[in-house]
Amino acid sequence: MSQRLRFGIFLAPFHKPGINPTLALQSDLDLIQWLDRCGYDEAWLGEHHSAGTELSASPEIMIATAAERTRHIKLGTGVISVSYHNPLWVAERIVLLDHLTRGRAMLGLGPGSLPTDGAMIGLQQSQTRGLLEDGVAIITKLLTSDEPVTFKNDRWDLREARLHLRPHSNPLFDVAVAAVASPTGAKLAGASGDLLACATSRKPKNRHIATWNTASSIGSATSSRSPHSPKWRWSATRSPK
Repeated sequence: MSQRLRFGIFLAPFHKPGINPTLALQSDLDLIQWLDRCGYDEAWLGEHHSAGTELSASPEIMIATAAERTRHIKLGTGVISVSYHNPLWVAERIVLLDHLTRGRAMLGLGPGSLPTDGAMIGLQQSQTRGLLEDGVAIITKLLTSDEPVTFKNDRWDLREARLHLRPHSNPLFDVAVAAVASPTGAKLAGASGDLLACATSRKPKNRHIATWNTASSIGSATSSRSPHSPKWRWSATRSPK
């Protein structure tokens, strides 16, 4: 049985410098309402802290607000920068959203793309991808198992950690790992069987093919699985003229 092509939006959100931030954020929420009415399937909202043009510091808060104004559209974190957060709290917050939205929340994870974000919390860009790998493993175990998690690295110290609330969604809500400029996300998605959210801008074709090949080869080698193409999110950025 063939599946229809689904449509969504990635909302960083980008705004011109100097505009009223309150009105800009209201505009983002209005857009999501219109997408819901027009039958769009999903919207992904970003996390940024220092660029000045991307105003959302918490995709979870944006999702909670948008969920109260919509009925059908799924709402995803696009993405939570795992290296900035304790993975236990990332898992806790998405499970809470899963309950509040009655299963319309999705979890997108990434390393954190802006060096100026990480610098404010003493994090070097060279550390973010390793932390993404550790964080994805921890979050996946917390979401899918009742076993407590004990883990320690230079940033996190988890001791018999577990969720106090199990997910509402059964099967589990969609989980995505971003792959933009490096193969880290593709390798993680291939190894774990997670979704892969692939974002690019000017020349998507070659980069998408390379990312797909990386994920497929890693998945086949490590877990006897390869990413299932209908679950992929293909994203292309269109710059205004």
